Amino acid sequence: MVANQEASARSTPLDLVGLRPLMAVTAGDPSVMVALLDGPVACEHPDLSGAALVDRSSSAERCGGEGSPCAHGTFVAGILVAARGSSAPAICPRCRLLVRPIFHDRGTSDAQPLSATPDELADGIVECVDAGAAVINLSLTTGTPTMRSEERLGQALDYAMARRAIVVAAAGNQGTVGTSEITRHPWVIPVAACDRLGRPMEGTNLAASIGRRGLAAPGEVTSLGIDSAPRTLAGTSFAAALVTGVVALLKSAVPSAPAAVVHRVVTASGGRRLAAITPPLLDAWAAYLALGMAVHSQRGV
Repeated sequence: MVANQEASARSTPLDLVGLRPLMAVTAGDPSVMVALLDGPVACEHPDLSGAALVDRSSSAERCGGEGSPCAHGTFVAGILVAARGSSAPAICPRCRLLVRPIFHDRGTSDAQPLSATPDELADGIVECVDAGAAVINLSLTTGTPTMRSEERLGQALDYAMARRAIVVAAAGNQGTVGTSEITRHPWVIPVAACDRLGRPMEGTNLAASIGRRGLAAPGEVTSLGIDSAPRTLAGTSFAAALVTGVVALLKSAVPSAPAAVVHRVVTASGGRRLAAITPPLLDAWAAYLALGMAVHSQRGV
């Protein structure tokens, strides 16, 4: 047991969640659009030069310093579509990335999921769905967990579900037990952050809905800084991006798979759910194998 724990501690975030073999199968496909509702992205970054970026930034949305929303957006973009071989995970670099800024340069920290109003987020989700996004990454919160219903946001998530755009969302870093309109929606995959041993990180939010339908993924990740130097940050923002990348690779590798089946195999990849509020660890390779079996079964093979 001690030897296994030591091996896990030395493993990278990609190894811990079975991502490397899936990344060897595919680097993504341009037909799969990933929407990034986040800060602006430093599109001129050299490790993003080959990425297919669909930038919806306005002329007023410019990159600030390393603590800016742009730094957060660039860091998350690197997890998804940076060049393979860069300092970033670069999970699905051949997928298109729809950059839809929802945060502005307000001097917030990029180590925490940034926040947006429910109405701002609802508008962004609908816009991304209408643009053709197959998966939407929400490395953000709408504030502290609450049972209060946000009608427009709920309707936007319903719209994503009806159009089969899979939504992956950060559980949040307030260290609380509770849900929000996002994390309790049945179509959303909420993601808690774990350490290199697969244990929940201190500060990650947990809840019954996260334990039932969500996943855990490594929260400490190295990716792109806007000054071209790599950075290492921790939080549920970055754990969520790993799950988003897996969804994008599965959609790329098995394009005939219905979104509902992709959603099911990803959330089931961690195996049996044993804890009331703590989700199981993502297993990307198990999800890929299960998706292949599911598609063959549907075809009667």
